[in-house]
Amino acid sequence: MSASGGTKAIVAALAANLSIAVAKFVAFLFSGSSSMLAESVHSLADSGNQGLLLLGGKRAKREATPEHPFGYGRERYIYAFLVSIVLFSVGGMFAVYEGYEKIKHPHEIEAWYWPVGVLVFAIIAEIFSFRTAIKESNQTRGKRSWTEFVRRSKAPELPVVLLEDLGALVGLILALGGVGLALATGNGVWDGIGTLCIGILLILIAIILAVETKSLLLGESAGIEDVEKIKAAVVDGETVTRIIHMRTLHLGPEELLVAAKIAVQHDETAAEVADAINAAENRIREAVPIARVIYLEPDIYNAEAAAGGTNPGTDAATAPSTRAGEGPAAKDSGH
Repeated sequence: MSASGGTKAIVAALAANLSIAVAKFVAFLFSGSSSMLAESVHSLADSGNQGLLLLGGKRAKREATPEHPFGYGRERYIYAFLVSIVLFSVGGMFAVYEGYEKIKHPHEIEAWYWPVGVLVFAIIAEIFSFRTAIKESNQTRGKRSWTEFVRRSKAPELPVVLLEDLGALVGLILALGGVGLALATGNGVWDGIGTLCIGILLILIAIILAVETKSLLLGESAGIEDVEKIKAAVVDGETVTRIIHMRTLHLGPEELLVAAKIAVQHDETAAEVADAINAAENRIREAVPIARVIYLEPDIYNAEAAAGGTNPGTDAATAPSTRAGEGPAAKDSGH
């Protein structure tokens, strides 16, 4: 997995969650706290999620095959989507069920120092894990807000770890509040309420992750900045005079497909057009290194056809495709 995949953040979260899961389960055995049981399952599910992210990153590195000519980069999206399912079912739904049962059949918490001590330890461990995820994310986030980073990031691992760590911290605070109120009032219902709140929180985070990773699975275009760089790189003002229309698609977090119909001078020879296309491909790769699969189709720009809508104009990012069969055949980039 590349550095942008946040391997360091995933490993830090995995180590923290495994140690916390064991500590929480021991606290549950001694205290009988349902919040502790829900939180131990939550941490165990998070550990499995980090394992899924690491597995997805490893499988995505496989070489392209005749059956999968564009490679396996999207496996990272598939495993990130599986994380949202695990978080929803194993973490969220279990906590909701456990909270409901504890509210329906409350009992006092025994050996209170176990859950309180473990929760304090877990909060400290999660803070270090969350700090690592923030530090890793800041290397790729740029000037984007955190909300925009989670919504627009093409690499799913860091947004997943960030949301998981945030959910874990808030969940721990809810668990500590539930246990604290149960101890203060002598009413175990508060422990159940804390557990129920943890479940609802995990379900909300799982839904957010599912929505975002589903969009990546369906196929997202390049970001606005990369699209503008590609546009500027294609046109040289000599042989390539404009982009008639263009489409981009992420084949994986670090692999971009670029397909464009470009306008060339009508009096250029086939050899000159081929050289111009090769030069344009090189400029694209220099401007956007992740553009690894490029298809450029030369055509003669027709202003009258463009005005009629059959030959789209300069809106390279959003204009509809030209009819099939119009213009010369596309030239493969040789990737």
